[in-house]
Amino acid sequence: MTDQELTQKVEDALEEIRPFLQSDGGDITLLGIEEGKTVRVQLEGACVGCSVNQMTLKSGVEMTIKKYAPQIENVINVAS
Repeated sequence: MTDQELTQKVEDALEEIRPFLQSDGGDITLLGIEEGKTVRVQLEGACVGCSVNQMTLKSGVEMTIKKYAPQIENVINVAS
């Protein structure tokens, strides 16, 4: 799989998650993919100060991304 294909799969996963985050006043942006296995994202809006954002990141975001791109090993949130 090319880097471009992988990026598109991760973007597709984020599109699936985005409506749930937006309904809570937040959003998510893909910052990059390192070595084809670590996805860097930035939670935005209400998601930034939310106490459950680490749980959301691991259970929701990471799980969905892995469904689209199983080779991804982890997802990290980069604070602004």
